[in-house]
Amino acid sequence: MRYKVATITLNPAYDLVGFCPKVALGDVNLVNTTGLHAAGKGINVAKVLRDLGLDITVSGFLGKENDDGFVQLFEQLKIDNQFQTVAGRTRINVKITEETGDVTDLNFSGFSITEQNWQQFAKDSLVWLKDFDMIAVSGSLPAGIELDAFTAWMSQLTKQCPRVVFDSSRDALIAGLKASPWLIKPNDKELEMWSGKSLTTLDDITNVAQQLVAQGIANVVVSLGSKGALWVTKDHVWLAKPPVCKVVSTVGAGDSMVAGLMYGLLGQKTIDETFRLASAVAALSVSQSNVGVPDKNALSAMIDNIELTAIK
Repeated sequence: MRYKVATITLNPAYDLVGFCPKVALGDVNLVNTTGLHAAGKGINVAKVLRDLGLDITVSGFLGKENDDGFVQLFEQLKIDNQFQTVAGRTRINVKITEETGDVTDLNFSGFSITEQNWQQFAKDSLVWLKDFDMIAVSGSLPAGIELDAFTAWMSQLTKQCPRVVFDSSRDALIAGLKASPWLIKPNDKELEMWSGKSLTTLDDITNVAQQLVAQGIANVVVSLGSKGALWVTKDHVWLAKPPVCKVVSTVGAGDSMVAGLMYGLLGQKTIDETFRLASAVAALSVSQSNVGVPDKNALSAMIDNIELTAIK
């Protein structure tokens, strides 16, 4: 069966990814460049889903002045491009991984969205997204998009597509949660921000995730970094732990997990099977400078090494 799947990235970026043994603030740092990629959270999700064999449509906003890298990527991967171009340049994000595995992000500003830009996107997207099987909305909001307008659009989207996957942070996360999407994937720090309190134990994280489930979000998957991930539903709590992996870059690990979750759930896999797959895709991603699944055999081997525990 061919599924209709889309990812929405309202604020994409060119990711300049590098490695530096230790970043010294206020000093000159020599960085080994590991890649420059047309990216953004939803685009990363699309790359992984395409590698897994799905047909994907992508959309959001791109700056007219430097959209060539994105257009080339979509053509290369045979991804349906529904991006709306706007005046200005798509931003550049610098992501530096240290030998400890810590990542320093320097996220630069890019284009601004006018009211007319947003109204056109909101209207057009709800038309062409009709009858899609699953839609991922990922990443931050560019300057110019009002939070209430984003919430209104998300609410309309969730009404016409019952399986909306949402992954964002800060104010955009709070605004999107008001629409009660079907599945969300915050990390533990983002969950702390939403709850307004420190979450120091697994029980703390589980309790807050259950609050979100009680508000109408069917699936809450919480990234815990090297400790794995937690999947909370109305009836179950699962903990997935990956094996220790050599870290090249953690950029896109969360997006890779989102893609794995979508792929498994679209294929009617069980939570057990889906969580193992998603955790394996995320674990493999940290050993690469760019997201994707270039080696299916490595993925199969990693799936077998995921430790899964049913907490409830």
